[in-house]
Amino acid sequence: MNERKENKMQEKLWNSNYVKVWLANFALFLSFYLLMPLLPYYMQETFDADKDTIGAVLSGYTIAALIIRPFSGYLVDTLPRRVVLLTSFFFFAAFFAGYLVAGTLVLFAVIRTLHGCPFGAATVANSTVAIDVLPSSRRAEGIGYYGLSNNVATAIGPSIALWIYGCCHSFDALFLLSLFVGMCGFILTTRVKMKPRAAVTRKEPLSLDRFFLLKGWRQGCCILAFALSFGILSTYVFIYGHEELGITSGTGLFFMFLAIGLILSRLTGSRSLRRGLVTHNASFGVAVSLVGYFLFASVHSSVAYYLAPFIIGLGNGHMYPAFQNMFINLATNEHRGTANSTLLVSWDIGIGLGVLIGGMVSEYSGFHAAFWVGAVVNAAGAMFYYTHARQHFLQNKLR
Repeated sequence: MNERKENKMQEKLWNSNYVKVWLANFALFLSFYLLMPLLPYYMQETFDADKDTIGAVLSGYTIAALIIRPFSGYLVDTLPRRVVLLTSFFFFAAFFAGYLVAGTLVLFAVIRTLHGCPFGAATVANSTVAIDVLPSSRRAEGIGYYGLSNNVATAIGPSIALWIYGCCHSFDALFLLSLFVGMCGFILTTRVKMKPRAAVTRKEPLSLDRFFLLKGWRQGCCILAFALSFGILSTYVFIYGHEELGITSGTGLFFMFLAIGLILSRLTGSRSLRRGLVTHNASFGVAVSLVGYFLFASVHSSVAYYLAPFIIGLGNGHMYPAFQNMFINLATNEHRGTANSTLLVSWDIGIGLGVLIGGMVSEYSGFHAAFWVGAVVNAAGAMFYYTHARQHFLQNKLR
């Protein structure tokens, strides 16, 4: 018995397929984060868009991803996952070329919104494939490390983008770089070897649970609240720092400190997940993140501007993989895609609402009010987790 346990612990976590999926996810999010911090500024400078318009246009991307993700989860659980992954990833990368030809605000808004569809499908498919190629004995740990690919992209993407823009003042250069990185990610996905998985032929009545993990709605509400806070902060931090704190070149450092916190907490938190301390990680992460949001909202200085994202990163790095494990452990193996899409849909709704609400509040009441809205909503999500979601998971988990 002990020998069997030892053999399981020796199963290789970083196998070649997992590494390729990890790098593909890194490329996906790097191409995304190369544009994210500067798109509001791009729209303001190129199309003379106001904050309301910026919020509305940028939220379209998230809304499109939100709409497509429940169907993506269903397709990933029903069709061969390789086909879904390759198709969605290719179109995600190809859409970056559209930004180069978007000469009007309307055309830019259409392209940006449609781009959210392959992004939503690719993230669901890639994360589900990552779970498939992981050894079962190290799945919880592997899910935690998988998120590092997002975090590293978060760390270097905005910094690279701001450096390139500072050197050449060309948004087209950023669009081309995102296109190249996205295509590199697509090529990596073509090299992933997956066990043959035939399309599901059994006929089951369609129900809401095939598109949304109903058992995870409490966890989904928490993720929505946390994402709303992050949507406000990440979207408007560049303009806020530029206009109110006089920080013209430090937004890259903001995301760097955020990512450092994420990476450190992922590395330490994954060991706890290996021991099954899912709710422990989530509880710790929720509390720490809340401190960071209130610090950013209440203290308006360069110190808080850089310290708060580090604290938020420490919290989110513990919280997010723990919540992903909750969704996976509330679902059967046949519904992994649905579980992943439910998590991402919840995040999308929160991000979209954050971008939209942040734009409206900052337009009429200023950035300080917008960041306070994010902090208060985050506190509401934390309260709901401690009073409802945590105990529900402990009573209903399948593994």
